[in-house]
Amino acid sequence: MSQVYLVRTNQKLNFARIHIDALQAAQSSNSWDQHAMIESYHESVLFLMASAYQAFLREIAEKYRFNPDAIEALSDLQGLLDASVQESPEVTELSVLESNKHSWLALMLSAYRGCWKAADKTGPSAKAKVGADLSPSLSEIHIVQINPDHAEDADILTEYRSWLSEFRALLERLRSGMQEW
Repeated sequence: MSQVYLVRTNQKLNFARIHIDALQAAQSSNSWDQHAMIESYHESVLFLMASAYQAFLREIAEKYRFNPDAIEALSDLQGLLDASVQESPEVTELSVLESNKHSWLALMLSAYRGCWKAADKTGPSAKAKVGADLSPSLSEIHIVQINPDHAEDADILTEYRSWLSEFRALLERLRSGMQEW
């Protein structure tokens, strides 16, 4: 079995740790671009953790001798397992975590998906809010910020550290069960 996805998972989690540390430094900064730095680190931490999760899914696929490049989400892996009539305790645990909207994994994935949401101020609901006599700018697409007023920066940093710790504990536990003897 190749170790490429194991290494990639570990690499992405290490990068996430580095970005969490940089986020903490940005929060205590007084520079003119402090808020932009904070927002960029918020997104990069989420991107790196979601990338680590996807690499881990591919790592599991490799263990079960599936094509890892065919895995984009947990449902892809579940489909391959179902088709080959195999069971995976790793996939079962991940499925439980993903389906529990209060679990660290579901919260992390939801926050990551939130980075991709944008509000188009030219849509029908935006025009209704603006009024009939005013038209919104066609060039304004506003990205939904994770924490626009930065009031919860310390809590978000704590949450990211918790997610990273939970992720590492999960990896250690599941990998020990996946060892080939």
